[in-house]
Amino acid sequence: MRFAFADPPYFGCAERLYGPQAHVYDTLQGHFDLFVRLRDEYPAGWALSCRSENLWDFAPLVTEVFSCRPRIGAWVKPFGSFKANVNPAYVWEPVLFMGGRRYSREDPTVRDWLAANITLRKGLLGAKPPRFCDWVFDLLGATDEDELDDLFPGTGVVTARWKARQGKLALA
Repeated sequence: MRFAFADPPYFGCAERLYGPQAHVYDTLQGHFDLFVRLRDEYPAGWALSCRSENLWDFAPLVTEVFSCRPRIGAWVKPFGSFKANVNPAYVWEPVLFMGGRRYSREDPTVRDWLAANITLRKGLLGAKPPRFCDWVFDLLGATDEDELDDLFPGTGVVTARWKARQGKLALA
């Protein structure tokens, strides 16, 4: 099976955080096109990270693109990056996911939430921790024989973790 993970620049702060090349993700059309790509190129399954506010923005897009709704998982961050004058703090991140391999009754149950701290000093704001990557792979039911495309490789941690899981690299 072939799966995708998408961690695009977040709608509403793409250009500010990642520069002018990310401007397309400050438009709903940019995210609509990404949902169409996920539908067309990854029918086996995919997962996408976004900001909590963007769930309201993305709901009409998802309804238009897909015949059924994706699930929403929650990455809860016990330690997060706290900003002055932002209270309550943003310490959870939605992960939309769809498809994936079906589990049997004998398989361990995968939770639709994960509690894991953010990463620090990885070279790119929003770099995902290894536990997050493993959780996304489990949401999709991905096995060593599968392919996983990291559509926004950033620091490369998702791809490195996938290769490590497949035994192609030493675990980090």
